[in-house]
Amino acid sequence: MPVRLSPDTLDQVAALGVPVPTYDRDGVVPGIVHFGVGGFHRAHQAMVVDRLLEQGEAREYGICGVGVLDQDRRMADVMREQGGLYTLVLQHPDGSREARVVGSIVEYLLAVDDPEAVLERMAAPTTRIVSLTVTEGGYNTDRVTGAFVADHPGVVADLAGDTPPRTVFGLVTEALRRRRDRGIEPFTVMSCDNVQGNGHVARAVFTAFARLQDPAFGDWVDEHVAFPNSMVDRITPGTTDADRAVVRDELGIDDAWPVVAEPFFQWVLEDDHPAGRPPFEQADVQVVDDVEPYELMKLRLLNASHQALCYFGYLSGYRHAHEATQDPAIATFLRRYMAEEGAPTLRPVPGIDLDAYEATLVDRFRNPEVRDTLARLCAESSDRIPTWLLPVVRENLAAGRPVTLSAAVVASWARYAEGTDESGEPITVVDRLAEDLQRTAATQREHRSAFIENRAVFGDLVDDERFVAAYLDALDGLLTDGAHATVRRLAGAGAGD
Repeated sequence: MPVRLSPDTLDQVAALGVPVPTYDRDGVVPGIVHFGVGGFHRAHQAMVVDRLLEQGEAREYGICGVGVLDQDRRMADVMREQGGLYTLVLQHPDGSREARVVGSIVEYLLAVDDPEAVLERMAAPTTRIVSLTVTEGGYNTDRVTGAFVADHPGVVADLAGDTPPRTVFGLVTEALRRRRDRGIEPFTVMSCDNVQGNGHVARAVFTAFARLQDPAFGDWVDEHVAFPNSMVDRITPGTTDADRAVVRDELGIDDAWPVVAEPFFQWVLEDDHPAGRPPFEQADVQVVDDVEPYELMKLRLLNASHQALCYFGYLSGYRHAHEATQDPAIATFLRRYMAEEGAPTLRPVPGIDLDAYEATLVDRFRNPEVRDTLARLCAESSDRIPTWLLPVVRENLAAGRPVTLSAAVVASWARYAEGTDESGEPITVVDRLAEDLQRTAATQREHRSAFIENRAVFGDLVDDERFVAAYLDALDGLLTDGAHATVRRLAGAGAGD
């Protein structure tokens, strides 16, 4: 019988040969409050803190997870039932697995049930850091201007103040207000999302919300609260029932929500934590003065390449990243995009050989054991494409460099957004703008530029003749010849042709 994972069964799990926390979890103080406990956080930041705890460090930096939405209730239930424990499984390309039970999450609170508990945990003097993985769309910014969207219903409700705060903005701001009023040093707000300048973005949105409540308080937040930038990297697919079955049948652990990830790990963090921080560098975190070169490298090579891969791959009949990347035409298309359009927009990255990094990315995408789905990579494109790919397009246009391959990625998204594949099978488009995107994509066979005329997503790119010409060339190929023929042609043609 598999061992049900809980604090009471750790000795039994250890007897199965799976490493478990050897530190006293009861003595770990939650000094980090984290919004957005999903697979990535648990494969990344929570893993780092667990490593430090194993070294006898960071005992005042345990993690209190917070769920803001009602859809976080399932995670809350699992965290409660398993005492915050979960199994992290690293899938190596040769098929071997490296598993460990992680114990750094020592508390979990659901804000929709008890916002006061969340507020008081953040307001407690023991809390030094409030960290975020709320996704690219969770920062509530206009896709074109970057301005905070003040008329979001949740924001409007929190600003009214008639009920306890429900958004991350309302919760964090109220906790900071309580600390100020009680004479407690503000915590650091640490974004771990795939957003360029994530610390700068976090500062902008939280201070904007605070100023809408009270301009003077907003100024206080801007002056006194630290918002370090960071770059985070580890491919972490969503947990499937097959993953649960592997953990149960092969490892002998009954875990309701394990995490499966690739072995590669990178976290580059700006050293700006006035209230204190764990010794992250002792767990392979790169603590630096300037994150931007590493961040742009990751966003414009890895993340943008995921978008270059996913739509062409899905439309070509593949369903997993490793299958699509093993296709020579798609792999060549990825390498050409990185070398010819992504890399030229980057600053020098200290200690990084870009050619080697690009080759490593393709190897990581090819890892058959990770089984990252193309559907996951295709999700929330209206947040991801403007964040990861369109800055590459704009910089290359301004510099007179090629945009052929980047424009083709946008065209592949437009074709995917039609909602049917090349066999006529339906595609489930997962995006907060899905209805609008599909409605527009449905008109593009008669009106080819319809998709990129959405200025809320693309800004003024539709006014640039070079971009439009490259986009229409790729879209014509997708609609006439199909995805695989088009990507094969683009992989073989000169990017500037």
